[in-house]
Amino acid sequence: MAKIEKLTPEQEAELPAFRQKYLDIACGGSRINREVLQGHLSDAYALIGKPAPALFIFDSPAACMLAIKIFKMGGKGLSQLGGQLWGQLGDQLGDQLRGQLGGQLGGQLWGQLGDQLGDQLWDQLRGQLGDQLGDQLWGQNIFDPNFLWGSQDLYWLAFYRFGQKIGAKYTEETARRLGVMEGISSQCEWWWPFDGIVIASEKPHTVRWDEGRRLHCEDGPAIEYADGYALYAWHGARLPEHWVVNRATVDPTEILRCQNVEQRAAGAACIGWPRMLSALDYKTIDHDPDPSHGDLIELRLDGLPEPGRFLKAECPRNGTIVEGVPRNIKTVLEAQAWRVGLTPSEFSYPAVRT
Repeated sequence: MAKIEKLTPEQEAELPAFRQKYLDIACGGSRINREVLQGHLSDAYALIGKPAPALFIFDSPAACMLAIKIFKMGGKGLSQLGGQLWGQLGDQLGDQLRGQLGGQLGGQLWGQLGDQLGDQLWDQLRGQLGDQLGDQLWGQNIFDPNFLWGSQDLYWLAFYRFGQKIGAKYTEETARRLGVMEGISSQCEWWWPFDGIVIASEKPHTVRWDEGRRLHCEDGPAIEYADGYALYAWHGARLPEHWVVNRATVDPTEILRCQNVEQRAAGAACIGWPRMLSALDYKTIDHDPDPSHGDLIELRLDGLPEPGRFLKAECPRNGTIVEGVPRNIKTVLEAQAWRVGLTPSEFSYPAVRT
């Protein structure tokens, strides 16, 4: 068949809703249907010639990692069956499943799409959907080497499904493998396949983002699971729980002692720069009487080899902001111009609307 080179206007208009459909599957709060997921997992094992697992463990990511740790200890605290099963684990089983389930899809779809269209769909589905799904992964300690991504894989499954929707043809066997993988990924988050046992994580029941689709919540967890396991984030940066839920009372010096620069900056924004500045030794280099223009201040932070310079100003939307600027900047005007990529002679303050 001739390659598909371009989407029709109707097909292009479908992309946002198609993307959202898969995002909702991953983050819509649905729980695992044990019977359905066990069937899809057994089908996946059959694809590589393995018998269906004898034991299925479905729980939150934290509980799944705990189960893996216990099995690695030889089943202590569990039945003898646990230790026996762990002794049969095949380290390469996850790689076999990845290869068998996904290996043929790429060649079949990309061979039917024009390069420009393939890149367009990959950007629309992988780039935008993948970033939102993948952001949930980082920061969670799930990196046992033998895991698959489950719902985190829905971005590329959506890519293959949309290709099929616009006319790409798969062989019967490839279509069956795609269905198995999509069935698993629609039911669970990460999963760990081993000989005789499979462990699968529930998806979160709540996921919260900011306007830029970064994980964020100002008064609770950004990601939360049904058993209470949760992650806290401020505009994409992971934070300790009490920094968020106790943001009005947390000690600013605790945040200043944090070694992670990104986390420290997010923590400062979380509790508010007025409180952070109360705990910092800083001096004013230049002052503008208009608070929206701000002050140029110099302060020392752990991790910086020398005092840094910052623009401190009042933002109508975000309150007090403190942003780093180069050390050679000497005035508020220079700092404001630098923020927008202009020289001081090119910059002028926006007119104030009344």
